[in-house]
Amino acid sequence: MSTAFDRSTPSTGTSGASYAAAGVDIEAGDRAVELMKEWVKKTQRPEVLGGLGGFAGLFDVSALKHYERPLLASATDGVGTKVDIARRMGVYDTIGHDLVAMVMDDIVVCGAEPLFMTDYICVGKVHPERVAAIVKGIAEGCVLAGCALVGGETAEHPGLLGPDDFDVAGAGTGVVEADRLLGADRIRKGDVVIAMAASGLHSNGYSLVRHVLLDRAKLGLDQQVEELGRTLGEELLEPTKIYSLDCLALTRTAEVHAFSHITGGGLAANLARVIPDGLHAVVDRTTWTPAPIFDLVGKTGDVERLELEKTLNMGVGMIAIVPEQSVDVALAALADRGVEAWVAGEITDRDGHETGAALVGDYA
Repeated sequence: MSTAFDRSTPSTGTSGASYAAAGVDIEAGDRAVELMKEWVKKTQRPEVLGGLGGFAGLFDVSALKHYERPLLASATDGVGTKVDIARRMGVYDTIGHDLVAMVMDDIVVCGAEPLFMTDYICVGKVHPERVAAIVKGIAEGCVLAGCALVGGETAEHPGLLGPDDFDVAGAGTGVVEADRLLGADRIRKGDVVIAMAASGLHSNGYSLVRHVLLDRAKLGLDQQVEELGRTLGEELLEPTKIYSLDCLALTRTAEVHAFSHITGGGLAANLARVIPDGLHAVVDRTTWTPAPIFDLVGKTGDVERLELEKTLNMGVGMIAIVPEQSVDVALAALADRGVEAWVAGEITDRDGHETGAALVGDYA
């Protein structure tokens, strides 16, 4: 894992300008790297070569020789303004889970096994323990996704970010056998839509959530909210569920035609991304009850249901589309892994609708 803290020429003791005077603390950056080493080590896979501190992470792709035609899948993402909640609460060791989920759960959608990930952490001022806590969360997320954390960058941007401001982003790579690639071309009329429960808001729509609950309603993050059964801050900082290994296990147990990761844009828009021309996905709202946080945002901000559904996941974090004969096996496999899942809809002819997906009925 490289850092932006390069080894500058030692000071000559003159009163001239210096990197430190400009706001960049090289020693703090070095300490942050030392603190994060133990967490990065926990993510290692046998294909990873070298250690922390190189200019590039190395991954031995000869391990992929058993593939007939390996396809590499890549994705990059961040966690949006959820970082503001972490900053306000002073809790930095969960936001990394969100980052891994946003990247690796995109990769697994095509059936790819997550292999490795890199991160980018940008801060206004390096607080070594804080940076190490962020990397700890990323490393723990990588373990949950089955991938290695092979490198990253920590950049200090004084003057552009406040001393306590930060942002995180990441990129990941996975691999899938070409003839096992999942997607729209496998979906058929009569296939069944299986929904997997979200752990909460995940990492999308926080600009709306913050506007409604913090800016307009003036709720405090330390405020106990009866409907939530915990403080608002604890609810908003709940880590995004990482589905990668669950989805891969499902593909080994049941026939799966496609996955859809429900992120920005909501359920209908993300599901529509994998629906082929001429078909339509119908999702029945009566099959589940969204968690209380969604109702809280809607009622507090007088947000129309359609707007909520275009912005938030409404309690569904991942979708699997399977043939009807695989439904029971798929649900049993997910239950065995502790994933709450249910039949939420079906794939039909377009019948005058635009190709895509629609939600019908009222939430249970």
